[in-house]
Amino acid sequence: MSDDSARLEWDGGVLEGAWPVRLPVWWARRGEAGPHPDVPGVSGRFIVLRHPKQFLRFEGILARILKGPKELRRTLDDMNSLLWELCDGHRDFEEICVHLNETFHERIDPAAERAEAALRQLNTLGFLAFSRVEFKDYWPTGPGIDPSGELEATRDPALDSTPIAGDRMD
Repeated sequence: MSDDSARLEWDGGVLEGAWPVRLPVWWARRGEAGPHPDVPGVSGRFIVLRHPKQFLRFEGILARILKGPKELRRTLDDMNSLLWELCDGHRDFEEICVHLNETFHERIDPAAERAEAALRQLNTLGFLAFSRVEFKDYWPTGPGIDPSGELEATRDPALDSTPIAGDRMD
C-alpha cells in the first residue's frame, strides 16, 4: 500500500476529498443488472466477496475435523454492490455519492451519510482503503483476483469474475 492510502482511519470527520479504492480481494458479480449509472466498471449486479477464514489454533483443528468451510462469502445488497463497483480509486467520495443518489433517490437518503457508514465498514473489514489522491493503479482492483493464494477455484456458475470494460486487472 502506498503512503497516499490509509487502511484504518481517515483523519477527517467525513470522507470529503477521499478517493475510496478496493484493496486486493477476490470478488465477483452475480445476478441480473439492476439500476446503475452508465459509467465504466459498473454493472449494477450484486457483488460477492470471498476471503479465507482466519482461525485460531483450536478453531482450525475443529474446522479440519468437522470439514468446515475455509472461506467466508459476503454477498452485498444492491446499494452496497453499486458502492463497491464505484470504488475503483478513480472516483472521489463526492462523485460516488452523486451516482448513488441519482440511482437510488430517496431510498438512499441521506446518501453521503449512508455511503460513509458503508465505506468505513468495508475499510474496517480490510476490503477498502481511502486515498488522499486519485489512485494510480498500484494493484489490480478488478474481479477474480486471489491475493492470498488460499482460495480454491469456485465451481459456482452464478459467480461471474469476468472483467467488464473499466475493471482494472493489472
